[in-house]
Amino acid sequence: MRRRTTVVTATAALVGALALAGCSDSGSGSGSGSGSSKAELSVSGPYIPQPVSADMAAGFLTITNKGGAKDELTSVTSSAAGEVTMHSTMGGAMQEQTSFAIPAHGQLVFKSGGNHLMFEKLKRQPKQGQTVTVKLTFARSGPLTVEMPVKSATYNPSTGH
Repeated sequence: MRRRTTVVTATAALVGALALAGCSDSGSGSGSGSGSSKAELSVSGPYIPQPVSADMAAGFLTITNKGGAKDELTSVTSSAAGEVTMHSTMGGAMQEQTSFAIPAHGQLVFKSGGNHLMFEKLKRQPKQGQTVTVKLTFARSGPLTVEMPVKSATYNPSTGH
């Protein structure tokens, strides 16, 4: 009887350990994120239309949050510009913003005619085919570095930007 109890106890311990290992993997960012209690941010569709001005350019991208917690984009920097500011456009009026919310299981979209980035005091005028490196800083998540390709001035992506 003692041997049977030891086998049952060892089996229960193994099953428990496997169950715990499975649980810890669900929030690692590799799954759907539905069980995660933190933001899981990624960037898609970044681009800069080739600027017509020598000292200013616009930038567009989408930040997706697959996590279960909201976050906030608090700043954008680039060595290509003296400063990068964030703007919203409402009813044709552009207004600078100090941050943008990124909802849990949602997106923050920067697109032509809407929210956008402004690269001001350009150190060099980006040309089509080049890339501009930007650093996105968030309230809760670590920063993301993004390569933004420079497209033609009339570029209109099929992704809805």
